[in-house]
Amino acid sequence: MTTLVALTLAGLFTFLKPVHEANEALYNKKAILYAVASKLDTPISKMSPEKIDDIFTNSIDQKVVNQRGEEISKEDVIAAGYKGGRAEDVNIRKEKRKSDADRLLPFYTYTDSKGDKSYIVSIVGNGLWDEIWGNVALESNVNTIAGVAFDHQAETPGLGAEIKDNTSWKNQFTGKNLYASNGDFKSIDVVKGGSKGGPHEVDGISGATITADGVAEMLDRGIVYYQPYFEKIKK
Repeated sequence: MTTLVALTLAGLFTFLKPVHEANEALYNKKAILYAVASKLDTPISKMSPEKIDDIFTNSIDQKVVNQRGEEISKEDVIAAGYKGGRAEDVNIRKEKRKSDADRLLPFYTYTDSKGDKSYIVSIVGNGLWDEIWGNVALESNVNTIAGVAFDHQAETPGLGAEIKDNTSWKNQFTGKNLYASNGDFKSIDVVKGGSKGGPHEVDGISGATITADGVAEMLDRGIVYYQPYFEKIKK
C-alpha cells in the first residue's frame, strides 16, 4: 500500500508539474505588469493568459544584466540554471543568495500603445518575517517612478502584508524621484509617522515599521545594482 501511494503521488507530481510551472510563469508576468498597470489599455485582472503572453511577446523587451552594466547572453542565463534564458525566467530570490558580483538582474522595457517606454527592474529584500520583493517601473528618464508592485513571503496580514494588498499605499510611489536635482541617487524613504510629501519619500505603514524599513532598504540597495546599466541606456 505504501509503495502504491508513493507511486501515485510521484505520478501526480510529474503530471501536474507543467501546470504548476505554467501558473507560476503567469503569476510572475502579472507581477511585472502590475508595475506598469497605469499604462496598460486593459486592467490586468481582466486579461486572459493569452493577452498577457501577447504583451510580453510584442510590447516587452527583456534583458538580463549584471552589476557592471553588462548584458548577459541567453546561453549564460541558461548555464546559470534558468532553462528559458529570459529575464522572466530569472528567480531574483535565488539570485539574492549569490554574491553581488555574480547576481543576474532582470530588466524589462515596456513600450505602450503610444510608443512611450518604461523600464522595469526587479528587487528583493527582507521584511519582518521573511523575504519581500517587487518590481519598480521607471519613466523613460530613468528617474521618475511610474509604478510599483510588491510581494512577500510571510508578512502579517493587515500590517506588513499591506505592501502587497494596499493599492493606495503603493500609489504613493508614482511620481516620486530616485535622483536629486544634482544627479545624486537618493532613492525613496518610507517615513514612519508620515512623510512631508517630498519627492523622495512616502508614508510608512502603521504597525509595520520593520516591513516598511525593509521596503526602503530594498529600494535603496536593489536599484543601485542597476545604475551602471541605467547609465548605458541614458546615452
